[in-house]
Amino acid sequence: MAKFYYGGQAVIEGVMMRGRTSAAVAIRRPDNSIYLYEEQLTPRLYQNPIFRLPFLRGTLLLWETLILGTRLMTLSANISSGALDPENETTSPDTMENKHADTAIDTQAAESQDERPPAIGGAALAGSLVLSLGLGIGVFFVVPLVITSLLRQQIGEGWLNLTIEGVIRLALLLGYLYLIGRVPEIQRVFGYHGAEHKTINAMEQGDPLDVAHVRRASRVHTRCGTGFLLLVMVISIFVFALVGSPSLLIKFLSRIVLVPAVAGIAYELMRLGAANYRFRVVRWLLAPGLALQGLTTREPDDSMIECAIAALQRVLSRDQAQSAGKDEKDEFQSLTGLEKNVASALPHEEQYRDENSKGQVPMQ
Repeated sequence: MAKFYYGGQAVIEGVMMRGRTSAAVAIRRPDNSIYLYEEQLTPRLYQNPIFRLPFLRGTLLLWETLILGTRLMTLSANISSGALDPENETTSPDTMENKHADTAIDTQAAESQDERPPAIGGAALAGSLVLSLGLGIGVFFVVPLVITSLLRQQIGEGWLNLTIEGVIRLALLLGYLYLIGRVPEIQRVFGYHGAEHKTINAMEQGDPLDVAHVRRASRVHTRCGTGFLLLVMVISIFVFALVGSPSLLIKFLSRIVLVPAVAGIAYELMRLGAANYRFRVVRWLLAPGLALQGLTTREPDDSMIECAIAALQRVLSRDQAQSAGKDEKDEFQSLTGLEKNVASALPHEEQYRDENSKGQVPMQ
């Protein structure tokens, strides 16, 4: 079985973690308790062999970020602000009281929950997704194209044009991350982002999942989405170069249609780099992405770390329970097959014994 990489993202006053079969989000409520919600991942996406193929996995990551991440981000905003009271809704996620910073949070999974979060917008949420995606592509892919098109007489249509387009794209990304990082509410989100990284790092290092050990872990991670965005900016230069120098309309369409391809390549390079981080040359190549995380992470406080631990422990517990159930099922099937084999062999043993006992004189 291929190695599975746990991951997650920061939400409003909380952390979402994704396991093999489920995603859990832990949100700090106004009364300082932790609201813990878990839902099963869509099997046709996350367990489909097609979406495990190289380069297509990047498309799945993009889908997860846009759909699952945005939906749980909206849920967290409603829960943390008190606008949505889970106690009065149909779902009943676990609620855990805030514990002391030096103690681990126990989040053993209960029975499987198939409920979805309380209704949080429906069509309005879908509209915000489309708007966000459109703005992202427009700002970071179309605007640089328009600017370089206006400078075509000065910079031409070759590699210089593509390089300047990529530099403008990267500058827009850096400026965007810097500016939103000045907003106090976003700074808290970046703190939860740091807590998510620390918790994943502690788990992958084999450390206990308690506040004391998690706090000592690094707040940068080789598989961070920030580094992924940086790879997208760089790889897009080479992918868009394959389009050549067609009309402006064709270039415009290529910047939209080729985004999934760019994301797929960037995701594979990110996985490859994380798996080979022990090599010095790989560390050099990943250094810019790790440095960029200084803009998107902050040192978390203990309450933020507790949320990250709670979410990760929930998906770990779910995966362990399902793995144990699968092992028991396999063992039962193995024993059942053994019993059938023994049962089918017994008549032959009796026949063999009867045939060999004919004509023999019993011993006195």
